[in-house]
Amino acid sequence: MKRLFYPLGMATLLGFFAILFSYSSEPFREIDRTMSQYLKDMRVLDGMSLLGDQWVIFAVSIALLLYLWLSQRNYRAMLFVVLSVGAGNALNQLLKHLFERERPDFPHGLESFSFPSGHAMVGLLYLFTAAYFIAENGLSKTVRWIVWIIAIGLILSIGLSRVAGSEHYFSDVLAGWFAGYTWFIAVAIWYESRLRALKKNNRT
Repeated sequence: MKRLFYPLGMATLLGFFAILFSYSSEPFREIDRTMSQYLKDMRVLDGMSLLGDQWVIFAVSIALLLYLWLSQRNYRAMLFVVLSVGAGNALNQLLKHLFERERPDFPHGLESFSFPSGHAMVGLLYLFTAAYFIAENGLSKTVRWIVWIIAIGLILSIGLSRVAGSEHYFSDVLAGWFAGYTWFIAVAIWYESRLRALKKNNRT
């Protein structure tokens, strides 16, 4: 990954804690109200929430694992998927129960906590993980950019769909994006450091 992505991971970590300690403040409440009013009842956007459902994340992750196994026998990359998506999902649940923020008033009665948004966080993790391995598969620079732009567009749509459907505050979604990106970068740093170590050992 480009070196620019690493400091951005630190910035999103700091951003997550900034939201954590300020989402109950009046300025952030106003942002949440404004975004909720702006996105509410946007049915096209609301439907994008489906792409962040657990069964979709599970199906795409299994497909990616099978691809990495059958085409490359790349077990380290398979562990990347497990750490990024699987452990990231567990981390999201841990954070929800740690902070116990109640959801917005929602007529369908969701039982889980609100902060950070699981759709935003884990949606980013599985889409960025898929884009990471698709983009490194010998594609041209233009195609790699297209892959990442599509992934980012889907991530934004999934997160904002949770505000449009009144399942989350915008601050939940923003925190989910920040936490997800930070975790993704941490796993990517581990993966790339192991690749460098392996190449170095092969030269000696």
